[in-house]
Amino acid sequence: MNDLVRPVLTPPDGQRKVLLHSCCAPCSGEVMEAMLASGIDYTIFFYNPNIHPEREYLLRKDENIRFADKHGVPFVDADYDKDNWFARAKGMEWEPERGIRCTMCFDMRFERTALYAHEHGFPVMTSSLGISRWKNMAQINDCGKRAAAPYDGLSYWEYNWRKGGGAARMIEISKREEFYQQEYCGCVYSLRDTNIHRRNQGRSPVVLGENYYREASENKDG
Repeated sequence: MNDLVRPVLTPPDGQRKVLLHSCCAPCSGEVMEAMLASGIDYTIFFYNPNIHPEREYLLRKDENIRFADKHGVPFVDADYDKDNWFARAKGMEWEPERGIRCTMCFDMRFERTALYAHEHGFPVMTSSLGISRWKNMAQINDCGKRAAAPYDGLSYWEYNWRKGGGAARMIEISKREEFYQQEYCGCVYSLRDTNIHRRNQGRSPVVLGENYYREASENKDG
């Protein structure tokens, strides 16, 4: 890793304190190191009640904690209120990926992130979700801005973490750290649809906790 190729990042309004919503270690690794390289004071906020089953949730959270501890970054472990998530997803069980269920999911996670930012004096919030090529960046940014809007003095940082080699560094960091390599977005409906797709391709279903990034591995999700 060569930090000299990184741009100097400047959060909105020149602020230096940021609350980073993190979905997992592979997605947040590059975001975390990029902000550290720019001297930004940030805290990880892990609120992802969409991730199921609980074993998968714990695998992803523990990897994120491990990486945060390595860099001395504060880590806020928020509630795993999965019942609330399922209640909000009711009626959307068969919606496609990137559809209204995902909008609901981003809204829910960002609303809690924005509330924490407001209550704890963070002027800026952002998320690692947008670095994934599997996500719709415009959809994520819209949800982030909507969540921050009710709070005076709080901005959502729309930075494109994929640009300037960020997407490639995300994979490099994941391989270097040998992060757990999740194979579906996170929710049970994503797992269901992933397994349907795999079955149609003659592949075996997802096995939780099996795959980790290695130097020779390729990205399946993130």
